[in-house]
Amino acid sequence: MSEFIRLQEATVYPSLSQKVVFITGGASGIGAAMVRAFAAQQAQVAFIDVDLDAAETLQQELSSSQLWFRQVDVRQPSLLQKAIQDAAKDLGAFDVLVNNVANDKRQPTAEVTSMDWQQCMQVNLDPAFFASQSAFELMKVQQHGCIINFSSINALVGQQQMAGYVTAKAGIIGMTKALAKDYGNAGIRVNAILPGWVATERQLATWFTSEEQQKWLESSAIKRLITPRDIANLALFLASDQSALITGQTISVDGGRT
Repeated sequence: MSEFIRLQEATVYPSLSQKVVFITGGASGIGAAMVRAFAAQQAQVAFIDVDLDAAETLQQELSSSQLWFRQVDVRQPSLLQKAIQDAAKDLGAFDVLVNNVANDKRQPTAEVTSMDWQQCMQVNLDPAFFASQSAFELMKVQQHGCIINFSSINALVGQQQMAGYVTAKAGIIGMTKALAKDYGNAGIRVNAILPGWVATERQLATWFTSEEQQKWLESSAIKRLITPRDIANLALFLASDQSALITGQTISVDGGRT
């Protein structure tokens, strides 16, 4: 297994070298894995997050010359779009947007208030649209670009006590299809990654208990937990020139769960 993972990590995409990549929610978990993965490809990586401590730790780990960071609350679209515009001013031509930010909060459906619902959409759905809108204005100038949205297999199979999150992630799938049509004439590709239950530090410390891990493995075709790096590997491919004609697609990374 370790040899298989090392082979995955050795994949190099020359087309990503020096590309400008913007990642939302990039300070920890899957986001941080993507920051590391794109930086290893010699891309110029900009990322935003609300977690300043985690972001600073990641910056200390990696070469500061490759990273651009700003603390941003994505519930404020104007600040999100300004961060994208400022990153482009500082780093140059804008090539890749990764809409990763999310919050998979659990809450009994009967207790969800209108404010709870709105706040869920403000994190899990709205930022992907407004970030894409801003990125399009930058990418269309050069007539190429790539947007990678993050949905979830929960949008396909449902999940208890996560009605808002599941709805938002289903919306991401529809948005991906729509934007792929809207942006295709400008040479911009839009795809969505649907991860299964990924063994991030946060998930392992909260909901992804040993019992839940066993249930997950029993329902999967491949009996191995999904790591953040597994998800980052697909993001690299979708951002590279090797996926030049892939757009409007939703791709699951779930070990055969769905």
